[in-house]
Amino acid sequence: MEILRTENLCKTYGSGENTVHAVDNVNLSVEKGEFVAIVGASGSGKSTLMHLLGGVDRPTSGHIFVDGQDIGKLNADKMAIFRRRQIGIVYQFYNLIPILTAEENVMLPWDLDSRAPDMNRLNEIMHSLGIADKRRNLPNELSGGQQQRVSIARALINNPSLLLCDEPTGNLDSKATDEIMRILKLANQNYHQTIIMITHNLEIAKDTDRVIRIQDGRIKEV
Repeated sequence: MEILRTENLCKTYGSGENTVHAVDNVNLSVEKGEFVAIVGASGSGKSTLMHLLGGVDRPTSGHIFVDGQDIGKLNADKMAIFRRRQIGIVYQFYNLIPILTAEENVMLPWDLDSRAPDMNRLNEIMHSLGIADKRRNLPNELSGGQQQRVSIARALINNPSLLLCDEPTGNLDSKATDEIMRILKLANQNYHQTIIMITHNLEIAKDTDRVIRIQDGRIKEV
């Protein structure tokens, strides 16, 4: 079943001779439960594409359908709710709140949505990612790999339609990289989580179901 579709998706910056086509007429389809890697050089448009898919930025033209909903038609308030409830994002530099414990960081999407915590879900996620014993620790008391696990747990806690990962291993050593990839594959297999991962690392991209190459804002290979 299709979970994501883009139609003639474009994002441009500037005008006239200074126009930059960051995303140029992208047509893409992703099935529910797929683990997809988008690879490309710096400046190829891969991060811009991810921001569009996650509702962080809006397209210049074209459409993005997530679970059948055209997210371009959402106003600012509804877009914020959409991002909070249906999109999980994992960043290269974790983006954890330094004054919150690991557990509090994971629960942050619930707090922002004024939702009662589901402690069974919280415990299951933290145990499966191997951070249950770190729940009372602050981010600066954790290793890079542990911080990224907390970031992944936070992104998964709402069971989002899409998990978007922007260079999730870019700040990690090889051992931690292998562990994060194992965890992402676990989330994909055990929770049937749809994952789209941005990376410049072709070796880890090979561990996904499908590799999409992007160059100058256009998809070159699917």
